[in-house]
Amino acid sequence: MSDPIPEDTFPGEFPGEVHMSLVEHLEELRRRVLRSLLAVVVGAAACLVAVRPLVRLLEVPAEGIRFLQLAPGEFLFVSLKVAGYAGLTLALPYVIFEILAFVLPGLTRRERRLVAPAVAGSTVLFAAGLAFAWWALVPAALRFLVSYGADVVEPIWSIERYLDFVLLLMVATALAFQLPVLQLLLGALGLIDWRTMLGAWRWVVLVAALAGAVLTPSTDPITMLLLTGAITALYLLGVALVALAEGLRPSPSPSA
Repeated sequence: MSDPIPEDTFPGEFPGEVHMSLVEHLEELRRRVLRSLLAVVVGAAACLVAVRPLVRLLEVPAEGIRFLQLAPGEFLFVSLKVAGYAGLTLALPYVIFEILAFVLPGLTRRERRLVAPAVAGSTVLFAAGLAFAWWALVPAALRFLVSYGADVVEPIWSIERYLDFVLLLMVATALAFQLPVLQLLLGALGLIDWRTMLGAWRWVVLVAALAGAVLTPSTDPITMLLLTGAITALYLLGVALVALAEGLRPSPSPSA
């Protein structure tokens, strides 16, 4: 049997490396998962106290629509659902911190330099996705759905069905807005270059159209087109970021 590789064979390459057994790794993972879940529960409990203003805020895009509670306890379950989504959003920075604290010791110096920009960009884009969905996608979808058949039926909606629609659309949009971060990470790790990304734009438009149809809870074309356009624009932004990163990368020095 060959001798184990000495711990100082590659000094400084893994500056935060900690030698732990598999059981110790699993125990650490369990602790961090439990702390993350506790943060989500605490965030949800805090949001449950202020759930009524949150529900009123989510009702703003549906101006002029009457909402009904169609079953006993429906608004209670709606309150728990809204508080859960809001609590998860509030606890997300801490959850990301726990994930990074678990994986950082195993990353190289080059990989560790990508973490802070990726996390910051991901957080900003997640918030931008929520805002874009609330400000543009939800009102556009509601205008289409209300106008279609307005001369036949009066729009009186279930509060649970409405909030399911709004929350799903907002979360799906926020996740779709993570695309530039993924592209930047792939480009920074040298797995793909911006020319290859740009050359695949036709496939990207097709995939964006399919994603717009799948991610939107309604079937109206306005919402799907808006989300498709947003995903395509984000992809092109990711291509530009990768090209910029490649341009700023120092060229290798000529060999002696």
